[in-house]
Amino acid sequence: MSTNRYKDIVMPNYEHCILGTISSILKYFNVETKHKTSEKLDKILSEKQYKNVIFLILDGLGEHILKSISPDGFLQKNQIDLVTSVYPSTTTAALTSYYSGCSPYETGWIAWSQYFKEYGRALDMFSHNESYMREPLKKPLLDVFKTIMSYESVFEKIEKISPEVKAYEIEPEYAERRAKRSIKANNLDELIMNIEDLCMIPNKKFILAYSDNPDGLLHKYGTTSEEVKEFIKNAEEKIEEMSKKIDDDTLLIISADHGHKDIEKAYTLLDYPEIQECLIIPAYLESRVLTFWVKESMKKTFEERFNKEFEKEFWLMTKEEFLDKYHFLGYGKKHNKIDDFIGNYVALSVAGSIIRLETFLAEGKPVKKSTHCGLSKEEMELPVIVLKK
Repeated sequence: MSTNRYKDIVMPNYEHCILGTISSILKYFNVETKHKTSEKLDKILSEKQYKNVIFLILDGLGEHILKSISPDGFLQKNQIDLVTSVYPSTTTAALTSYYSGCSPYETGWIAWSQYFKEYGRALDMFSHNESYMREPLKKPLLDVFKTIMSYESVFEKIEKISPEVKAYEIEPEYAERRAKRSIKANNLDELIMNIEDLCMIPNKKFILAYSDNPDGLLHKYGTTSEEVKEFIKNAEEKIEEMSKKIDDDTLLIISADHGHKDIEKAYTLLDYPEIQECLIIPAYLESRVLTFWVKESMKKTFEERFNKEFEKEFWLMTKEEFLDKYHFLGYGKKHNKIDDFIGNYVALSVAGSIIRLETFLAEGKPVKKSTHCGLSKEEMELPVIVLKK
């Protein structure tokens, strides 16, 4: 089906997306990258040698959320670019692209829930729990996350090529450690305090700092909530205050992994036995981008039945269209698990709807007020902000 049917979608632009941001940082530290860098960021980074390059990721802070809450604020005034997320527009894919400098096509980190034939289970990628029962696996004989799903981090890449540079990550306590120098910060105040402390250390540094808000608040309260407005306004004030303290040998880059869209309607495939009949295993990935393993003899039937119910809200396409025609996961050397993870069909949200991931064994997770993973501009478009003296 042509994209012309869906007028208000934003496709991932791998020539001008979040991969360009991290690729420019890698290039600055002499790391070879196969992805297109950000011309605007390259220009700023080429102006001088910085003692500290800080990359602050505010999870969920899309362009349209920032613009609606603080159109004339400090962050918007220092915005240098507007880029798309990778696809899916979700933390699993996007944050891994930041941490690896690679596309989802290369890392295999695609969405919240991915099916592993090694376990006969769909697993939540960050928690490693079974997706439907939400329980940890009991003593697996092989740890897929330490073997087939591992990747070389940007921290390792930078320190290997530029050993005079110390690479740090600052992140919440629950997050998986990816750098040798990892500092825990469970809120924005702790995060900023640690950035300021690190900047006082004399050696050259790259600091990647990750805040899990406003994403957590957006999921819970929605994009127009007072809670989200308060967080973003406060964050802006605190970041402005921090920027006054940094020296002229420090560069602060701020961006996000994805934006957010309020949820208008939630479906479950358990209400559609005629669609369930076509499937080999339950759908997985995320509620706004789902992949289906459809019985070979029922492909045409599945297309007709799915589109009859969901055509206006979900763009259904074949695996070949998803990977090779539209290149939704990007470019590069294909991860050897991609063909395991992507079924023979994929459905992408083009409206405000979700399809819950659940089975008759376990109910799906609670419906959030707002989420991401679809193709709306609210989810796909992100600011790139630069602060320097």
